[in-house]
Amino acid sequence: MREMIPILMAAAALIAAGCASKGYVREEVESSEARTGAQIEAVEGQVEANQTRLAEQQVQLDSLSQTSREALERALAAGKLAEGKFLYETVLSDDRVRFGFDSSELTDEARVLLDDLAADLRQRNKNVYIEIQGHTDATGSDDYNLNLGRERAEAVQRYLNLRHAVALHRMSVVSYGESAPVSDNDTRDGRSANRRVVLVVLQ
Repeated sequence: MREMIPILMAAAALIAAGCASKGYVREEVESSEARTGAQIEAVEGQVEANQTRLAEQQVQLDSLSQTSREALERALAAGKLAEGKFLYETVLSDDRVRFGFDSSELTDEARVLLDDLAADLRQRNKNVYIEIQGHTDATGSDDYNLNLGRERAEAVQRYLNLRHAVALHRMSVVSYGESAPVSDNDTRDGRSANRRVVLVVLQ
């Protein structure tokens, strides 16, 4: 019987070790399940946040003008945006900056508006992206108006770059020519409103 005691003790030790091992495995499984649950919750939270963001972007897109929507789509496709957001647009129209007929020269009023825009960008301290859209009235040929619209947009781009050091890679220029009027080209006031530059500010 005494000879059996060491054997029984060894067996008991093995059993205890086995029980301890099972407990350890159980704890590991429970810990792993907890981690997996937390990871699933995190992923679900991220999916929900993405869905909310997409819904907000869709609402935003629905409220934008066609040319601003196109600007956002172009910038997204080119990978220019950090957050894929529309911030605001500023219109340099004839009644405020008086682009003359057949002219792309910036007036003093236009420069003041661009100075204000640049100051706002500095205050925001954000890496924004600006699409500068040139528009004309319907006087002249399509090709002529496309070139004039581009010249007007480039005049704004040059001013922002040279006067306010806005980096060229943070801006792009596109001309719509006469293709996106905001008013009737059959009237003098309508043509005046159509001679404009739109700055679409994105992030």
